[in-house]
Amino acid sequence: MNEITSNWPEFLQQQALPTLPTAGVANASFFAPLPDLGLIALAGEDAASFLHTQLTNDVQNLNAAQARLAGYCSPKGRLLATFLMWKSGDSILLQLPRNMQAAIQKRLQMFVMRAKAKLADVSDAQIALGLAGDAAGAALASWFPVLPDAPYAKIDNEYGSLIRLADANAAPRYQWITNPETAIAAWPSLSGSLQALDAQAWRLSEIQAGIPQVTLATQEQFVPQMINFEVIGGVNFKKGCYPGQEIVARSQYLGKLKRRAALATVEAIGVAAATEVFSSNDPEQPCGMIVNAEANSAHGSSCLLEIKLAVLESGGTIHLGSVNGAQLHIQTLPYSIIDVTDSELSA
Repeated sequence: MNEITSNWPEFLQQQALPTLPTAGVANASFFAPLPDLGLIALAGEDAASFLHTQLTNDVQNLNAAQARLAGYCSPKGRLLATFLMWKSGDSILLQLPRNMQAAIQKRLQMFVMRAKAKLADVSDAQIALGLAGDAAGAALASWFPVLPDAPYAKIDNEYGSLIRLADANAAPRYQWITNPETAIAAWPSLSGSLQALDAQAWRLSEIQAGIPQVTLATQEQFVPQMINFEVIGGVNFKKGCYPGQEIVARSQYLGKLKRRAALATVEAIGVAAATEVFSSNDPEQPCGMIVNAEANSAHGSSCLLEIKLAVLESGGTIHLGSVNGAQLHIQTLPYSIIDVTDSELSA
């Protein structure tokens, strides 16, 4: 047996983790390291006020016992990135795909100007483990005897931060943010009670929970409402200005929203984000786009797609890539799509 290393990337290579389709257990409780996620830390006395003017959600009232979703928009109101956001000590942390982290950090840095806020890449110092399924809570008990009791609640202790996220398949999901040494030490115990899988399983659970992630392929494609981002708590309409805020607000209040995100399955693998989808009722032009997709078996995938509501209501079939492509089968989202009114807005 190879000697266990204290180097996190090397340790993960030694594990040879299977993907979910290879493992073949669709709804098993599992844990997965998430090395494809990066982490930006903002520190300084103006960190919260600076981010508050940049993101779609309330940062100034973010407290240590919660996490929030947030978006970063272009001046045209199109999402450049989506984050999971939380406080850790004196810093505010933004989690996003690692291959986008450097560019987004650089863009945010451009607007700091005289604000007393410092940005840093802490992706290697604080790593993430995703845990999902009914057995996940018991598996965490040695480090977190009390669990966060609702989605986006957070608990901190000497072992790191535990964030509960939106449920998938009617089962809880958590992210454990910790240092590499703690994660390596916890691995034998976690793998004794949960199936160890690679990050693909976690990305699939995000899709099944209806949580979209903007990727390199879909930057500047979507106003937040087009991917249900305000429905899942990623937009606060009372917080004031940020880039693109007027367009996001106008989309909300002027006229009925015409495009939304839907959950679907398709008998195809290797489905790429930004792939266009087509309706049999109007085969000449695309009616939407894949937001995220991951294999759910050896032959099929689950997808979040942005699509015209009129197409969903028309009764035609929806296809991947062209009207002759694989048919997408619309599934029920785990939350209701409702228009957010003033009485329903976050405080």
